[in-house]
Amino acid sequence: MSTVDLATGGAPLTVLSEEEQMFRDLVRQFADEDVRPRVHAMDEAQTMDPELIAKFFELGLMGIEVPEELGGTGASFFTAALVVEELSRVDASVGVFVDVQNTLVNNAFLRWGSDALKAKYLPQLGAEKVGAYALSEAGSGSDAFALATRGAKADGGYRLTGRKLWITNGGEAEVFIVFANVNPEAGYRGITAFIVEKAFDGFAVGKKEDKLGIRASSTTELVLEDVFVPDENVLGEVGKGYRTAIETLNEGRIGIGAQMIGIGQGALDATIKYVGQREQFGKKIGDFQGVQFQIGQMATELEAARLMVYNAARLKDAGRSFVHEAAMAKLFSSQVAQRITSQAIDLFGGYGFTKEYPVEKFYRDSKIGTIYEGTSNMQLQTIAKNVMK
Repeated sequence: MSTVDLATGGAPLTVLSEEEQMFRDLVRQFADEDVRPRVHAMDEAQTMDPELIAKFFELGLMGIEVPEELGGTGASFFTAALVVEELSRVDASVGVFVDVQNTLVNNAFLRWGSDALKAKYLPQLGAEKVGAYALSEAGSGSDAFALATRGAKADGGYRLTGRKLWITNGGEAEVFIVFANVNPEAGYRGITAFIVEKAFDGFAVGKKEDKLGIRASSTTELVLEDVFVPDENVLGEVGKGYRTAIETLNEGRIGIGAQMIGIGQGALDATIKYVGQREQFGKKIGDFQGVQFQIGQMATELEAARLMVYNAARLKDAGRSFVHEAAMAKLFSSQVAQRITSQAIDLFGGYGFTKEYPVEKFYRDSKIGTIYEGTSNMQLQTIAKNVMK
């Protein structure tokens, strides 16, 4: 079976290759059989089940794009998006856990890492170690270049001092990509990316956030107090970390888009099942035309969002420009996820407002899509710049 390559002008169909289909089906089965029974308990405990994390590594989900010779699966970026979608259909916390490892951490190593860094860290990230991406700070959110974390040159390396906030996977990670400014006078041109290990002296994981959604996904503070990082652990070039940050996040936005369509699909699946069982006025509520219209609208918007996410992922794999498409996909999919999950609660009625049914969690999880890896306003700005130039 051949694919329709959206990046080369083919019809916008969600057609998968046989390999992609097999990988997706494997992950779908894993999500239904291994993840789903743990979702409620993990959400309540605000903790990712360690047994699941081990399974992510066993299935090759933590190194999807990493070449096989470096311990990875050797698949495509598009495959990584499929994985995130399927996991998020069951639990968005699991989806983002795998997403950050692949679309941010591994991608940054693959694109910007020296051969030595790739050889040292990618096999670890594919087999046993969780990674995290540490850019945000208290005063540096949408203004990502207003970094207060500093890197002072030292003999054989740099000493990092500062605090990072809202770091996904911070509680489980052992390898961190940390951004610091080594030359504040140069502004954003002093920003540099460093590889920091959890075991480095002076490094600590601080406060864990108590969040509205994706609660099993750890979101933490990082504290760096005179942390020595050797020169060989500079990721990319000194002073070029701003490029690493921007270009990696552009790819990451496609992953978040995949997470959002997974959330939307999960909520829609649950709703279709419910309206096919729940009876009012002597018939199933799914037999009412008004309900059918709402389901039809939800399904249409979800498929439109999926096409946008898939297209952006195909463009990335084809080596073509995708920044504009990624921004649109991330913006629209997050909007659609919120609309679908809200409508799902309405169709469930009172049951939808309780934790006995899954749609309230899908609703809570969907909100983060308009915030992290670039707010909706930042996506709109990117889109407007592209269409108005």
